[in-house]
Amino acid sequence: MKKIILASASPRRKEILALTGLRFRVEPSDYEEILDNAIKPHNLAKLLSLEKAMAVAGKYRDALIIAADTFIVFKRKFLGKPHTSQEARKMLSLLNGKFHSVITGYTILDTGTGKKITRSVETKVWFKNASAQELDAYVATREPIGKAGAYAIQGRGAVMVKKIEGDYLNVVGLPLFDLVESLRKFGIRLL
Repeated sequence: MKKIILASASPRRKEILALTGLRFRVEPSDYEEILDNAIKPHNLAKLLSLEKAMAVAGKYRDALIIAADTFIVFKRKFLGKPHTSQEARKMLSLLNGKFHSVITGYTILDTGTGKKITRSVETKVWFKNASAQELDAYVATREPIGKAGAYAIQGRGAVMVKKIEGDYLNVVGLPLFDLVESLRKFGIRLL
């Protein structure tokens, strides 16, 4: 079997891919993603994942590169990762009591043959109507910093999520079901 390289610094993506039992190496991509509102969300997710995969592909001759990018879409605007408590609080206030979409684009690239698959997956997430005190308390945990949309559904942020429609693992950062189906097209069968 070819080497499998996860082109991501995300510990969540590493944990999710590890659920497959595949042996893989982590090689974070240095591609700097930019959320461009002029590009349709699914197209942007696919483009960013492809660029991340390409940034790592040159280091490996005969490997499968897996890259992904996740962001939030709320009222046709992209929400990335907040870097400060103020940014996190602002994002959470926007999402409070409403629904948004989590879109992950992923790319699988075979550096030996050049074959690639790039797809995107969308999950809808509804937030409860949290009080200002609850939002402040969550921001104070520092968990929202560096998380797309300022929350971690696999962490304390789960108490804000009223319901989801779609793939839970997509919200965490890697749509495992779709990814595994795509890996079959590269001859990798897990079950």
